[in-house]
This record gives sequence, C-alpha cells and structure tokens, in this order.
Amino acid sequence: MTTSVNRPADTPLAVPSLTDAEELTCDVLVVGGGTAGTMAALTAAEHGANVLLLEKAHVRHSGALAMGMDGVNNAVIPGRAEPDDYVAEITRANDGIVDQSTVRQTATRGFAMVQRLESYGVKFEKDEHGDYAVRQVHRSGSYVLPMPEGKDVKKVLYRQLRRREMRERIRIENRVMPVRVLTSGGRAVGAAGFNTRTGQFVQVRAGAVILATGACGRLGLPASGYLYGTYENPTNAGDGYAMAYHAGAELTGIECFQINPLIKDYNGPACAYVANPFGGYQVNRHGERFIDSDYWSGQMMAEFAAEVASDRGPVYLKLSHLPEESVSALETILHSTERPTRGTFHSGRGHDYRTHDVEMHISEIGLCGGHSASGVRVDDQARTTVPRLYAAGDLACVPHNYMIGAFVFGDLAGADASQYSPYEGELPGEQLREAHELIYRPLRNPDGPPQPQVEYKLRRFVNDYVAPPKSGARLSLALEAFERMRADIAAMGARTPHELMRCAEVTFIRDCAEMAARSSLARTESRWGLYHDRLDHPARDDASWFHHLDLHKSPSGAMEFTARPVAPYLVPVDGFAPVGGLSRSLGEVHAEDVATAGSRDLAPVAARAPAVDAEDSEQGRTPSERYEPSAPAPEQSSTRLLELVALADEEPELAALQPYLTDPVPAVRREAVAVLTETLPPGTGSALSAALRDTAAEVRATAAASLRELVETLPPEPELRDGLAAALAEPDPVVRAAALDVLRALRLGDIVLFADALADSDTAVRIEAVRALVSVDAAVELARAAVTDPSREVRVAIAKGLATVGAERLADDLPSTAEPAADQIAAALTALLDDPDALVRAAAYGALGTTGCPAPLTERAVAALSEQAWQVRAGAATALSVIDPEVAVPALAKALADANADVRKAAVLALTRHRATEEARAALATAASDADADVRAYAARAL
Repeated sequence: MTTSVNRPADTPLAVPSLTDAEELTCDVLVVGGGTAGTMAALTAAEHGANVLLLEKAHVRHSGALAMGMDGVNNAVIPGRAEPDDYVAEITRANDGIVDQSTVRQTATRGFAMVQRLESYGVKFEKDEHGDYAVRQVHRSGSYVLPMPEGKDVKKVLYRQLRRREMRERIRIENRVMPVRVLTSGGRAVGAAGFNTRTGQFVQVRAGAVILATGACGRLGLPASGYLYGTYENPTNAGDGYAMAYHAGAELTGIECFQINPLIKDYNGPACAYVANPFGGYQVNRHGERFIDSDYWSGQMMAEFAAEVASDRGPVYLKLSHLPEESVSALETILHSTERPTRGTFHSGRGHDYRTHDVEMHISEIGLCGGHSASGVRVDDQARTTVPRLYAAGDLACVPHNYMIGAFVFGDLAGADASQYSPYEGELPGEQLREAHELIYRPLRNPDGPPQPQVEYKLRRFVNDYVAPPKSGARLSLALEAFERMRADIAAMGARTPHELMRCAEVTFIRDCAEMAARSSLARTESRWGLYHDRLDHPARDDASWFHHLDLHKSPSGAMEFTARPVAPYLVPVDGFAPVGGLSRSLGEVHAEDVATAGSRDLAPVAARAPAVDAEDSEQGRTPSERYEPSAPAPEQSSTRLLELVALADEEPELAALQPYLTDPVPAVRREAVAVLTETLPPGTGSALSAALRDTAAEVRATAAASLRELVETLPPEPELRDGLAAALAEPDPVVRAAALDVLRALRLGDIVLFADALADSDTAVRIEAVRALVSVDAAVELARAAVTDPSREVRVAIAKGLATVGAERLADDLPSTAEPAADQIAAALTALLDDPDALVRAAAYGALGTTGCPAPLTERAVAALSEQAWQVRAGAATALSVIDPEVAVPALAKALADANADVRKAAVLALTRHRATEEARAALATAASDADADVRAYAARAL
C-alpha cells in the first residue's frame, strides 16, 4: 500500500475518486491492533484464516497497552480464587445487571490466557517457588497479579505477529482507519476507510469483521482542557461504538459511564492496584480510610466523590508511611510503565512520596466495557447482534473485563470468525458512498473551523450536560446541543490525511455523546453509584429497571431502545434473582421540555463571538490549548541504527545480528540487544548472557532487562546457565542481580551458587540471593544469614523468606525430615525478634503467623502489642492468629482500640481465624462500627 504522496504542505489534499479505491480481501478483518485485536488476529490465523489487521496508527505501539501494563486486575488463579466467586463479585459490582455467561468466560479462561501470554514472553510476578504472586486488593478475593516489568507487553505481542508462520496468515496495514462496517443481507461483509498518510480510499471485503477499537476515552473533557490529556488512551475516540451502531448492532449499558480516581491536575491513575499491594491506600484529609465498597465500582466512585465534596476532603493516596524500599519500588513502576511523565510532575511541585501523600480527584467521563459496563452487546463467543460482526476488548460490554478479558474475548472472536471465507457479492455501493462522504467532506471546505475547536466545543457540552450527577433537564439540553453540533461538524475543514482522521474521530465522539445522553435519559432511576446518578430519579428501581438497556439504529436512522430482562444467573448471588423473560420496546427517547426565561417583547441581541487569536486559528487549536507542551523533535539516527530497525522486520537469525552486537558504538550494540529481544532467534539466551559482560553500562542494563523480560520463553540451556553463572563475578551489581533472578526463575542454580551471593557487597544482589535460596527451600542457609546481614531490607526479605519456606514444609507435611530445618527457622525468627530495626521485628512476627508461634514466643507477641512502632504491633497481631484462642483473643480484643488503623485491621484479621469462639465474635462485632472502612469491612465479612 502506498505510504507517501508528493504534495506541497500548504496545498489541500485532492478528494480521491470513489472508483479509485484500493480493495483488500480477507477471511477475517480485525479493526484495531491493540490488546483484543492482536489476540484476535493471532487466534484466527492459528485456526487457518487469512487475516487482515487494520490499525490507524502502528501496531507496534498502538492501543491502550502501548506503554505496557503494571498489573492484571482480574486473574482467577487456581488455588487462589474460584471462577464462581469472581463472577459473583462482578455481578455485585455491577448492581446485578450482568450477562454472567460473558463474565464467566473471563473467569474460566483467564488463567489459560495468562499462561499463553507467559509462553509469548509476558512476565507476571511470581514468588520464589514459581507460583503466581496474586495479591488481595479487593476485600473479597485475590485477583490482582502484578506485572512490575510489564512495560513490554505490546512489544511481546508484536513479536508474535511477526513470527514467520503468522506473517504468512496475517497482513498488517498500519495507518489505515476504517470508518464504517459494510453490511449486506443483514450481515457484515467488510469495511470502508482510508489511509491516514496518503488519504487513499480503502474498501475491504471479508468473511467476518472483528471490532477491537478500545474505549471511547475522548468523550468528556479533562479538567486541564487538553483534548488529549484524558485518563484513557486519547486515540480511542469511540470509533468502534459508532461503527457498530451504524452497522445495526445493538449497544448496551451506554448510560453506565467510566469514571476513575486519578491524580489531581495530572489526570493519571492513582494506581490503587499497584500501590495497595505495597501497603498504600486512600484516605481523607484526616488520614482515615473511607471506602466501604468491596470492589472498585460505581458505588466506590460515589463514596469517593462524596468524600471529596465533604469537609473531610481532599482525598489522598497515602504512601508516606511506607518504608524506603517500598517507595523506591513504587517509583520504578509508576514513573515508567504507568506514566513516564509522572515523576516529572511530582518533581515540578516539589513533592516526594516519602514526605507528601498524593492528592486525588475524579476523571472525566468515558465509555468502556472493560472498566465499567458500556459497550457493544456480545454473547459468550464475542458475537454481536449482527451476524459475522464481533466485538472484543473495552469496546464490548463485558463488565469490568480489563486486560485479561480483552485477550480472552479477542481469542474467542478470532476462533469463531475463522470459519468464514470472503464475501463474494458486490460491496454495497450506497454504504461506500456514505463512508466516502464522511471521510472527505472536510477537504471541500479546507478553511472551515479546525477540528480542535469543534471537538473542544462538543466535549464541553458533554461535561456541562451529561456528566453525573445527571438530570432530565441537563440531558435534554445535551441532546439539543449535540443536534446543533451536526452543522459544526459538517463545516469542519481539513487539508491533510491526518486532519481527516481527526475530523472523522469527532463524528464518532458526537455519536457516542448522543448515545450516552439518550441512554441516560431513558433509564429513569439511579444505579451503579456515580456512573448513573439521576438527581430527578435518585432511587434504584429494580421493579422497573432490573434490565439491560439496549439501543440500536432504526431503519429511519433514529436511536431506539429496548429494556431487556437480565437472564437467569449461572452463579447465584444474594440480593438478585433474575428470571429472564421478554424484552419491552421503549422506542425513541425524546428530550424533555426545558423551561426558559419566558416570552420576551424584544428578541435578545446576539452576543459577538469571542475573538479567536490568529495564531491559535492558524495552528488549529483552542485558546486553552495554547500552552500545551509540544514533543521535542527526534534526534537524527545513525545509519547503523536505521539498518537495525529495518532488520527487525525481517526476523533475522542470530548470525545476522552478531556484527551489530559487537559494533564499536555502544548505542548500536544496545539497539542490537533490543532487536534480539524483539525477534528472539535461536541462541538468544546465550547471546544476552554474553551481553551482560559488555564494556558499556547501557548495553549491560539493556541485556539484563531483556533477560528478565524473556525469562518465561528462554530454554534452560547449559550455555545460558554457564553465561549467567559467569556474570555473577561481574563488577556491575545490575548484572549480578539479573543473573541471579534468571537463574532462579529457570531453575538453573543450586544452593551453593545462591548462598555464595549472600556475601555480595550490593543490597539488591543479596535480596535476589535470598529469593533464590527460598526457591530451593534453603532454610538453613537463610537462617544463618538472618541476623548477620547489615541491611534492613535483606533481613526483612529473610524473615519473609523463612515464612515462605516454613509454609512449604508445613504444606508438604514433612515433620520428621524437616525438624532440624524447622528448628533453624524458629531460632532465626526468634533472633530477628530482637533486631534493632522495627520493620525487621514486624516481619519476624508476621512470619510467625505463617510458620506457627511456639509457646515460648506467645508472651512476647502479646507484649509486642504495646511496642511503639505500629508495624511491630500489626505483626504481633498476625502472630497471635495461630496461638491458643484463650490467650490470643483477649489480647487482640484490646488491640481493637489501637490508635493505628492498620493495627486494628491486623487484629480483625487475626480474630477472624478465631471466630469459632464466642469471645472472638463479640470482639469482631465491636469492630464492625470502627471509624476505618477497612477495619469495619473485614469485621463485617468475618461475622
């Protein structure tokens, strides 16, 4: 496909003829190269289909996954969570309005998807024994699987797309943007779009179409006023929502908005799923936890919004109480994978997580199935209501589906769509003409209002009239405004293909805005907390509205609505009992009459439009965007670097990369390591281990990061083991730490090798040595180092490691053969109870709660409930969870009056293990009214 045109910069692009369209043919057309789209393409190709993947940007770095991922929010790992529990959790979070058959697909298929991704090279956090390190963030289940090195997820997926066997089946067309799905005989037959670089019109005939275009993140306007400063990926402008609607598919739950807690003035996520496993949490200005909702949902956002608006606000993400090692780890994750500019933002304000908690606020509204419940209606195979049209990812209405759900439904869509062959009839001419007009209309008026100004105006109306709390009057005004915006959108001007893309996106945003307003007007109740809060209908009305609200485009072009009863559940959930039944048609939903100032004798004089700065008009921006920083110009690349970039697309063998791996310029060698990591030819492991000994620190660091990234896919070969073992003698601690990590993960090391590293001069290396020794159950070696290491971080790691080894021995039921080791563990933990550092003592007491607290230490644990450091008191409460209730319960009941909420929380959790006794239940009853939300929630759950 042509990728460039020779045209003077100031000359508008000529409107191409409809008859000059380039036609592409495929079995399966995938629209969108992000999370779901990539997986859909891979699966369809694996099933034998010829796939065409269209991406309006570039698949290598497109979609919400482009910057990587710091964790999975919904991993149902066997032994840690049950699929039925997860389905029930999502049902409660969505106020019962759920098609459980779709949610259950994520619950039951998610673990296999984690393993599939891992086989590709995606790295999930594991403990020392290779088990998934799932964390409990929600109070009722452990579903959060961190990905501290997940910044390269998209790169890993792109590497799969570029495998030779996939390249034979998958054709990728970057910079091609579909605007309409083509239908014939009531089914999807292809798509129409254009090249965003050349402007060429493109038509596709296909056997099936999979929409995977992501959320509508550019719906509401951020508080900053920047068009692209959104919480969600700003390239996701609702393309798929609009295409599905105009193709005749039903959409559902569009009144259930996505709203998120975020960093005030930065519009980035506050990262509870990252910070909470480290011990961070949300507090009001008094330092109190206040969220009662079990799951991050609309109800949680309602509690959050109420706290922000009350005299207890502002609200903060509290991190300042965490030890240095936790703060450093959080900075590494939050300032790289999550948002690279976040560190700069905090630095500019003179804020540090060690001294300042992070003020939080609320995001603009959006539409997103993956984070709330608004999207295209799909069944449990990702099929929409239009035959051969599929939807997956944040576009599809599978509530709280997140990343793993996007992969699961991409996989389902790809598998089901692969059965179809290309449409052989004539493509629908009228639909092609309408798509052509939508795309190229702005070229006929090149000096018309620029897209940024029109989009800014449109999204201001969304903020003013559609964002919660909602009312019939404001929603009606929104519909009037969106109708007027049709004329503004028709008058938009453009000169370049890129501007055409942005103009088309504005039409999608307008369609989504109208859907959101009409759906919100149709549902005359309040539901989902802040997501659909109607001031004029403040109560939830299950009698009338325990239904999905579906919308579709009528033959006349109007939006029509249907109330569809919730289908009977597969997993019973207390408080909800859907029985299914017939849907009821609501027809069109019209705006209400909105009162005005009344009749006038004289018509008011129209105010003059505010002057637009000439420079702003020329640049195509609104005044509020004038000072948005622009990206720096890229530096000139060397010839060798350009050669490497080209080589990466050719799937080179190791021999072809070898000259670059030994190039005299470090930057070239570093890029060669990056290409090696992306293409993964045979011999990659040994080549990377050799690069660990490079003379340049930047090359060594890249090789170390690559080995950690690829650890799940590298074969545990002797050459790799020898190279990593040799790297343990390198002077660079980054190299030594990485070598230990990979040796442990690939089971290539032994006790002797790992124990020697306990004498390393670098703290990070010794911590990796501790993890490695835990992986081989080296209790004796860990016990010997428990009190001798000079670093607090290492001693804490040893205490936690001893707990893990002790728990493994208990689980394996090896009392006779394990007695000497058990004695060593008990002796080491006893010694750590006398450590001068409070965090070490706290970790030792916490470990006793896992290994068992011997009788001689019971009195010490009770006494430790009075220690000055709250961490020690919390650890002691944990230790008391495994001792005789007659001793533990009275002490823990007293701890419920502790001034520190975390100590009270630890006491509640310990009492939960003693709840068979009447005294423990009585104590828990008193905690159910605690001022701290976590304390009372866990107490209520225990009762």
